[in-house]
Amino acid sequence: MTRIGLAPVLGYLIIEEDFNIALGVFALAGLTDLLDGFIARNWANQKSALGSALDPLADKILISILYVSLTYADLIPVPLTYMIISRDVMLIAAVFYVRYRTLPTPRTLAKYFNPCYATARLKPTFISKVNTAVQLILVAASLAAPVFNYADSIYLQILWCFTAFTTAASAYSYYHYGRKTVQVIKD
Repeated sequence: MTRIGLAPVLGYLIIEEDFNIALGVFALAGLTDLLDGFIARNWANQKSALGSALDPLADKILISILYVSLTYADLIPVPLTYMIISRDVMLIAAVFYVRYRTLPTPRTLAKYFNPCYATARLKPTFISKVNTAVQLILVAASLAAPVFNYADSIYLQILWCFTAFTTAASAYSYYHYGRKTVQVIKD
């Protein structure tokens, strides 16, 4: 929930070009993500279906807001942001489709939107995990660029290209492996 709450704050700080504070808030969001994962892995009674649903949602919201606002601030190119957002929209659409297909009849809106009623689990591919890390590295590097005065660096531009490559590879991996990335949960 903290990352979801921090996402619009980060977007505002970036649009207002307050990159020093934005970099600190981004670091805080990263720490809350690490802490959340650590707690869920080490204390079984702290793991929940709602938390399992909110964690990837928080990641998508945070990444989307960060990329759109960093693009607005001319720190990330528009085509790259379009590519990242498009991939995420396609993945979310696929998750909604899988959710519909795996929901037992009668299918109701209450059942469909109940995060405690899990019917399938998406298993991220290896390249998708790499892509998430690369996207976050690019966000951190882009936020730090105006703070440390390297916004026009060739290394940042290479990171844009590498991020585009991993994003395309990740999208392809979900297309190629399709059903192998979805685990249907049987009661």
